Amino acid sequence: MKKLVYTLLGLAGLASLITACSAGGDNPGIEYAPNMYHSFAYEPLSQLAEEPNTINPHGMNMREPVKGTIARGQLDYANYNVVKSNDNYEAASAWKNPLPKSAYNLAEGERLYNINCTPCHAEDGKGEGTIVKDGKYPRVPAYSDRLPTINAGKAFYSITHGKNLMGAYGTVLSPTQRWQVIHYIYELSGAAPVQAETTTN
Repeated sequence: MKKLVYTLLGLAGLASLITACSAGGDNPGIEYAPNMYHSFAYEPLSQLAEEPNTINPHGMNMREPVKGTIARGQLDYANYNVVKSNDNYEAASAWKNPLPKSAYNLAEGERLYNINCTPCHAEDGKGEGTIVKDGKYPRVPAYSDRLPTINAGKAFYSITHGKNLMGAYGTVLSPTQRWQVIHYIYELSGAAPVQAETTTN
């Protein structure tokens, strides 16, 4: 009896081996649990108009964040979550630079300034960058003229939301990086240094 059982198991194993090998090409033959090979999961960043997601609102595949939550690593954005308006620009005067004026923050500020700001403001901060020299945009005020008329909070707001012809950099630079740039432009202009204080809203 044992021989018969072993013979039948051997034949079954041989049959499955032959079946698997005979499929060829991209055809895997008989698939065990085909859903493991061919996923039916939704693509999170795309929606099909003809096949909307019936579980989430607006037919979206990705769920919206819970209201009032802050993404991991984005806590410093919460303190400056204001919409662009003249009133908020004036209110930004209360914001103080929370970073110390250290060699590291100045070096980072210079690095970020050279990447993002020099096309308009130039390396020396006098407002004659490459796009100004090319005649594409009018000359921007030199930092030595402009910074004494505004405080660090308003400078931060202007970098975040833009001001006049200046574009917004709130999606490009994190709040920490914006404060580092502010340290550097005050240093570059020779204006009074920003005092390191706790940020309040």
